[in-house]
Amino acid sequence: MRIALVQVASPEDEPVAARFDRVAGLVRSAAEADLIVLPELWATGYFAFDEYARDAEPADGPSLARLGELARETGSYLHGGSYVERLPDGALRNTAVLFGPTGELVHSYSKVHVFGYQSKEAQLLKPGDHVSAVATPFGAVAGTTCYDLRFPELWRCLVDAGAEIVIVPAAWPAARLAHWQLFTTARAVEDQVLVVACNATGTQGGVELGGHSRVVDPWGTVLAEAGTAEGITWCDVDPAVVPATREQFPVLDDRLTSYHDLTIRGAHA
Repeated sequence: MRIALVQVASPEDEPVAARFDRVAGLVRSAAEADLIVLPELWATGYFAFDEYARDAEPADGPSLARLGELARETGSYLHGGSYVERLPDGALRNTAVLFGPTGELVHSYSKVHVFGYQSKEAQLLKPGDHVSAVATPFGAVAGTTCYDLRFPELWRCLVDAGAEIVIVPAAWPAARLAHWQLFTTARAVEDQVLVVACNATGTQGGVELGGHSRVVDPWGTVLAEAGTAEGITWCDVDPAVVPATREQFPVLDDRLTSYHDLTIRGAHA
């Protein structure tokens, strides 16, 4: 399985249409990959909060149609990062999308943990309310987005959904790069999944993005990691590493299905 992580910058002075054209060129140059992955809200720019409403589209909007066409053109699975989705009731969500090689939308995920720290995302966007996985030739694929990395409970839900590969589009700041590297590795190890994490780069709204898109296997081995430049990072991986790891070291078999029966004792003075 060949993966192409397309690490993208979203400069504020670049029109969205021009950015889409530029990124489409990067995607086409990654056509030999089986799976191509883009970052979180790359078209609008994560920190362009005032533009969310302007750029929001329904699930059948032109941006997704164009991403589907790119998937069909490359013949690859294309994870389009995420976009601002407008729901029928007018609410907005941060929704990640995966297209199959014939251009069909095969999976979507709306970010469950919307970010509030020095961010307007939690004010502007409605959280998602479900997780799922989809069968692919490489294994069962699921997704989370950026801030979701900090919540291991959500990742356990992905395991319960059957996930073997978890794709993580992000706009993770450089100031917390060590956390990005820690969490992507920890989630891969504790859930015995292949983590495919694509981060944004450049500067948005005065915030420097961290880059360092990476692929981490279930043993915690970093198979590929980008630097801070925009561009494509390639990774070749045998997806059989996930079932093999789970068979060799079946830690998930020892997980309790519920911890509600445990007595929780507070600290005593």
